[in-house]
Amino acid sequence: MEVGCGSGGNLLQLMEIGFLPENLVGNVLLEERAEVVRRRLPGGIKILVGDAAEIDLDQGPFDVVYQSTVFTSILDDGFQQKLADRIWMLVNPGGGVLWYDFVYNNPRNPDVRGVPLNRIRALFPEGKIHHWKLTLAPPISRRVTRLHPVMYAVFNLFPFLRTHCLCWIQKTKP
Repeated sequence: MEVGCGSGGNLLQLMEIGFLPENLVGNVLLEERAEVVRRRLPGGIKILVGDAAEIDLDQGPFDVVYQSTVFTSILDDGFQQKLADRIWMLVNPGGGVLWYDFVYNNPRNPDVRGVPLNRIRALFPEGKIHHWKLTLAPPISRRVTRLHPVMYAVFNLFPFLRTHCLCWIQKTKP
């Protein structure tokens, strides 16, 4: 299941690497967005409309619940925790949360807030977290790739220039 599936791009990529549509579920907040996703994706993918923290699911729990840049758009700590708790409830023991989000605040955008690793740990205190810093800071990558595309790889060698974190938050079996 992908929480906050946007226009369905990640779900499409999952199908491209071999996931079957009938094994995928997307969640989107607004019905208008859901219509876009439904037109873009095959019929086998179930699209659920509504607030992921409140949505009633009849086919869970899931082996993987994925979120990509959702939590950085939630500025309220209490709502972040509510959504994290709901996501955790949706995960099968032995499964996990696949997390991709940025860890630093964006000084040019007050509508987002970075979610550092210590906050991820606080949101999922029972999870066993494996993490990797990825993604060269977008303002840097835009500048250096204008010089030459290979410069992205060169600058991405420096971990302190990476702004996003990929986590596998495993839910252990009881």
